[in-house]
Amino acid sequence: MKTPLLVAFALLSLTLPVLSQTTVSAPPAKPVVVLPPQKAYVAAQKFANDGKVNPGFLAAHEKFVAQAKEGKAQLVFLGDSITAGWGSKSAIWNAAFGKYDPVNFGIGGDRTQHVLWRIENGELEGIKPKAVVLMIGTNNSGSDSAEDIAKGITVIVDTIKAKQPQAKILLLAVFPRGEKPTGRMGVANEKLKQVNATIAKLDDGKTVHFLDIGGKFPVVDGNLSAAAMPDFLHLSESGYQIWADAIGGKLAELMQ
Repeated sequence: MKTPLLVAFALLSLTLPVLSQTTVSAPPAKPVVVLPPQKAYVAAQKFANDGKVNPGFLAAHEKFVAQAKEGKAQLVFLGDSITAGWGSKSAIWNAAFGKYDPVNFGIGGDRTQHVLWRIENGELEGIKPKAVVLMIGTNNSGSDSAEDIAKGITVIVDTIKAKQPQAKILLLAVFPRGEKPTGRMGVANEKLKQVNATIAKLDDGKTVHFLDIGGKFPVVDGNLSAAAMPDFLHLSESGYQIWADAIGGKLAELMQ
């Protein structure tokens, strides 16, 4: 008669081959989403890493379309996060632009193609603004040529003119960026200088008015001052005050 210990050992030995053949299946790998390249001058939505439209971009766009449909805005700001930043500077915004019934259609991370898509899809519908302030292109500087960025801005200007022929366009030069405008970030800034030189030619003295206020931001020992641009790209409160003061006179003229 087998002892209990021998019986247990025999049963264990029978199950070992089965256990040794059992494998744990790895979870299926997530498919790699390869997004098609976007051209700076072709309207496109902003996509997330999963290949779907960026939800923040879409939510902001839908909000702007709803604001436009209210039909109240007489002044429209279009741009990226630098423009969107006016949202946290309400005191300066209201003092400088409040009398014009302004709306801020800035979305962080936007490139020229994204602004173009937005205005082709409802953000300029239902309103008849007297003026549009446009500043866009810095987010294209890492991937697009100066020629393509300028082309993208040109298409945006042409689209604004087609959709809002009564509106005057205050086209701002893309702001300088980087700790050293001619140093480590010199490549991006040199590219943006080329962009600005090209889009300056869009100024016709009638509908389109080009204004380069980049020189208004303080530079200390060859570096952009962190007082106005804490991260050498986005503006501080004093930076927004510089912006407001720099365009105030021209904007008053365009809003008549």
